[in-house]
Amino acid sequence: MTLSVTLTVNGVRKDVALEDPRVTLLDLLRERLHLTGTKKGCDRGQCGACTVLVDGRRINACLALAVSLDGADVQTIEGLAHGDRLDPVQAAFIEHDGFQCGFCTPGQIMSAVGLIGEGDAGNDPQRIREGMSGNLCRCGAHAGIIEAVLDAQQRLSTEERSVA
Repeated sequence: MTLSVTLTVNGVRKDVALEDPRVTLLDLLRERLHLTGTKKGCDRGQCGACTVLVDGRRINACLALAVSLDGADVQTIEGLAHGDRLDPVQAAFIEHDGFQCGFCTPGQIMSAVGLIGEGDAGNDPQRIREGMSGNLCRCGAHAGIIEAVLDAQQRLSTEERSVA
């Protein structure tokens, strides 16, 4: 039995035939669509390395069945930059050394984008730490991550004010 799933991934419509209804969004992204920026860490929803945005909300791609997301809009780390221009969150992570080994970085960045987009980042480091608690960094780059989210939140607020 083959199931058909249609997703918009990073702005591009993808029609995918699935032979197994148990395929996760993570495996679909990595193995079928070759978008390997989304990492497979624990494969149990505990580390956040596979965080992507689905219809603007943060999810762990390892816990979501692809068939349950038919028609959804998925954004991965590969779709975040605008051409050669980095997203403000990506730029802030670089400027504040919000990574060390880099394995968790795509999930951290996507979670930060989601947190800011949800309006839950605020300007309190503790609030950001709590909002990002589902994303683990074994290298201990959390201080840089928090600084990067604070900076990106400020940059995006400034951009919104200048556009309005």
